[in-house]
Amino acid sequence: MTASTRELILDTAERLFAEQGIAATSNRRIAEAAGQGNNWVAGYHFGSKNDLVRAITRRFTTEVERSRVRMLSGLDDSAGLRDLLACLVLPWTERFAALGPRSYFARMCAQAMNDPALRPIVKEEATQSDSLWQAMNALDKYFPSRADLTTELRSDLMQHLIVFVCAEREGALAAGRPTVRPTWADEAAGLIDALQGIITAPVGSLTRWPVRRRPEDRVR
Repeated sequence: MTASTRELILDTAERLFAEQGIAATSNRRIAEAAGQGNNWVAGYHFGSKNDLVRAITRRFTTEVERSRVRMLSGLDDSAGLRDLLACLVLPWTERFAALGPRSYFARMCAQAMNDPALRPIVKEEATQSDSLWQAMNALDKYFPSRADLTTELRSDLMQHLIVFVCAEREGALAAGRPTVRPTWADEAAGLIDALQGIITAPVGSLTRWPVRRRPEDRVR
């Protein structure tokens, strides 16, 4: 399979997953929409639907990685909390802004995050990002408590917020619905405000107990 055919299949699958749902989209439907005579071309070259989701996620993560590496390299010792949070948010929102009407990944990713079989794939691909680990390590000092349940909950909530806010905006733009904020840059600013609040909120008495972090959450 040529590189252009591979990209065509990934593009088509990503669009159909976003518009019609991952569960409702068959490999046969992807091949037909991509104009491929072999109805099993997607499965033959990519494997299962889970493998296809992984390939789409890896492609997006690779683009985000390049952007985040550039942002982190531009920070100095004076960088604060909002600068680091921008390194989490802007690589996503700027990518979606650049894609314009061809933006589909956020909606697909939101579905995967809600699927018990697909969520580990998305999280596993995210853990391959050295720049993400670097940013999270730098953010660690801003959490009010580093070894209790609230830190793990806040980290998970931050991840979900980025994905689902972007998915909601992406879906609204695709459907021609009004959006809360006029641009992706404005959406990013709102996300950074929200993430700052999640990190700096005081610890409640009901969340003060130690937990063991899951293996995929441990900082290397």
